[in-house]
Amino acid sequence: MRIGIDARELCGRPTGVGRHLSGLLDAWSTDVPASRHTFVLYAPKKISAPLHGAELRVVPGSPGTAWEQFALPMATRHDSLDVFFAPAYTAPLLSRIRAVVLVHDISFVAHPEWFRWKERLRRRWLTRWSADRSNVVLTVSESARREIITHFGLADNRVRCIYPGVTSFCSEPADLRGDVAISTTDASADTPATRDPVVLSVGSVFNRRHVPDLIRAFKPIAQDHPAARLEIVGDNRTYPHEDLTAIAAAEGIGARVSIRAYVSDTDLARLYGSARAFALLSEYEGFGHPPLEALLSGVPSVLLDTEVAREVCGGAALYVNKGDIAGTTAALKGLLFDEKVRRRLLEAGPAVLARYSWTRAAAETLAVLEAAG
Repeated sequence: MRIGIDARELCGRPTGVGRHLSGLLDAWSTDVPASRHTFVLYAPKKISAPLHGAELRVVPGSPGTAWEQFALPMATRHDSLDVFFAPAYTAPLLSRIRAVVLVHDISFVAHPEWFRWKERLRRRWLTRWSADRSNVVLTVSESARREIITHFGLADNRVRCIYPGVTSFCSEPADLRGDVAISTTDASADTPATRDPVVLSVGSVFNRRHVPDLIRAFKPIAQDHPAARLEIVGDNRTYPHEDLTAIAAAEGIGARVSIRAYVSDTDLARLYGSARAFALLSEYEGFGHPPLEALLSGVPSVLLDTEVAREVCGGAALYVNKGDIAGTTAALKGLLFDEKVRRRLLEAGPAVLARYSWTRAAAETLAVLEAAG
């Protein structure tokens, strides 16, 4: 089979969708069944494809809706593709090629107030139309699957959940279980006396992730512990806009809060390696990779108590209610300073992480593509 893939998310600085696609391509590069197929990657500029032997088609243009809906179907017209994989919510509607679309979440439908009206309408209609014309709709959690079926009115057998893998940022994982690495280091050896109390939060900054609440919850810790730091990494995409730097300054802890839009994988590995706690106070996710990346690095998480958070992280995290600043402070203190709490969560880690494998995700995704083609 010849399998076309929209690979524009691999351009520039890959984040959520780009990392997901990279995980699949990496796994396919060593997969014997995948070697029987030809993968054709389409991108607006040259990319370093993590899949040996893949064909790359450079389709010039800005990687937006016009590129996807007009330039991309024209480029695929003469490539004799059997199936097209769209990993980023939407697919070319003018193409007659059988398609499989990956819809990570439908926040723009479930919570339209979080989006500017043009962006909301664009995402809603293109995703809905893409889902309607695709042979199969893939998603990343059972929670997201139920929501897609409910809001889009799709038949149950047309929407399938395939859990993604977890990308490791550990430079030297201590143990391997399948393709999941997890440190087996005794948590009690990593104490506040030998490691600064650092709280890390990674991911694009949306209003639904309540980063201002995290800053306010961190304030008492910063006041009581001179070495405590809060590291925030993620492009600020809030609407209405939230000035995180100003909020930290207003709380009197501006010098203790670091805010960066993006860091390299090397720096991200260093941050995961230096943190004692991870926090993501998100009231809505399709899946949520960063808490698992943190867990893989031996860092337990505080998460907002949602259906998908419990589905994905199970007993390997602490859960707090939205708006509960004092409760969040207490949970963070537990992760930073209470070794019994840390040990309990980290001991739950292997069973949770065993559910997520790029090898398995790639094999299941390939099976869907083969059936659709």
